[in-house]
Amino acid sequence: MNPKLLIDGVLVDGQSTIEVINPATGKAFATAPKADQAQAEKAIAAAKSAFPAWAALPFAERAKKVHDFAKAIEARKDEFARLVTQEVGKPLIEANFEVAETVDALEFFAAQDLQPKVLRDNGDELIVEQRYPQGVVAAITPWNFPLALLSYKIGAALVAGNTVIAKPAPTTPLTTLLLGEIAAAFFPAGVFQTLVDQNELGPLLTSHPDIAHVSFTGSTPTGKKVLGSASDTLKRFTLELGGNDAAIVLDDIDVKEMAPKILGAAFINAGQVCFATKRVYAPREMVDELAGELARLADEAVVGNGLEQGTTIGPIQNKMQYDKVMDYIESARDEGGTFLAGGHAVEGDGYFIRPTIVTGLSHTARLVREEQFGPVLPILPYDTVEEAIGYANDAEYGLGGIIWTGNIERGAEVASKIETGTIWVNRHLILPKDIPFGGAKQSGIGVQNGVEGIEDFTQRRILSVKKAA
Repeated sequence: MNPKLLIDGVLVDGQSTIEVINPATGKAFATAPKADQAQAEKAIAAAKSAFPAWAALPFAERAKKVHDFAKAIEARKDEFARLVTQEVGKPLIEANFEVAETVDALEFFAAQDLQPKVLRDNGDELIVEQRYPQGVVAAITPWNFPLALLSYKIGAALVAGNTVIAKPAPTTPLTTLLLGEIAAAFFPAGVFQTLVDQNELGPLLTSHPDIAHVSFTGSTPTGKKVLGSASDTLKRFTLELGGNDAAIVLDDIDVKEMAPKILGAAFINAGQVCFATKRVYAPREMVDELAGELARLADEAVVGNGLEQGTTIGPIQNKMQYDKVMDYIESARDEGGTFLAGGHAVEGDGYFIRPTIVTGLSHTARLVREEQFGPVLPILPYDTVEEAIGYANDAEYGLGGIIWTGNIERGAEVASKIETGTIWVNRHLILPKDIPFGGAKQSGIGVQNGVEGIEDFTQRRILSVKKAA
């Protein structure tokens, strides 16, 4: 593999290179080209130049190119999946799911259309809502789902008529660069481009006057910086940020039946998912049984290289995050937590941490209040359902959450009191492409997916016509 940046329709080297670390070994397995400011400026200029012609194409023509792009990705799905596992660390089965999700998202957006909406039409006037593209979009993505999260952005933005510059996280650049290699054959020069950096170019993209929209997925602290940088030019923006999702277990569940689902919702991708369950609230009389069953399942998990058959939990994606998760474990220990499973790293190479179940923490413990983004799960008691709802809502985040119950009507009633953008009952991470999602509170602004996700990359124009008397 010889990865290149895609700038103005040409696959080029960067001005320097960066090493890409396989988190399962802790060692470099590839190098990626790194762009400098001059290359970033060239990409922005190319995107601006390409925008008028791309925007002028009929929606159906743009959609056809996005559809063909999706099919080309699908044709190389095995290559993509292996690369995702190598640079992210997730088990190959999860990587295959991410590639399929990417193709599905692009195909969904390619199948949509944005037609003017007649708001009023009578003998006196005609009022129509129209939509037109905004311009150059900077799509900035994190390291946990480098393909899928980018597909939500580029699919919607491109079919809407915008041009896109994709900037991946510096620890997972290769899948985005491979997308750029494929895209070069489908899109006119400047319509889709890729830049890799070590976070130096973010402020340039988010503040540049020729960038019309910044679509960012990542942590809430970084999202706040993006928002501040974009404010001087009043850019449009979409922010999909962090979460501290709570799971509320009601007293009518079958613990043996639900425990594997609760564990799966917490430890998918080694807990490195914004929508992962970060804290569990259970009836006080059920805590010991539930925590014990979760600990048993955690001890059975196979932690290892995602390329190895049988692995169920891979490594933490990078050393910085590994250190943060280990620090959360130590803080939980210092604050009186009881570790029923895990609580330690795995000896050897790579950034592996055993899945960890903790009880005995207060509701103000750091592990409970903050987003750990790793395989460490606190189980906490509640005495009344209203108390559990209060605990779940007492957070600066509001991304998602789950109610686990044996009575779906009761579950839906409780779910309707949770202050999040998405709340599930007896399932997790179900995000249909035709349904928009977004965060409440400090978990984000704007939406992704659905027709609304496309509209987020457009400007609304109201056409108001006085008819002849």
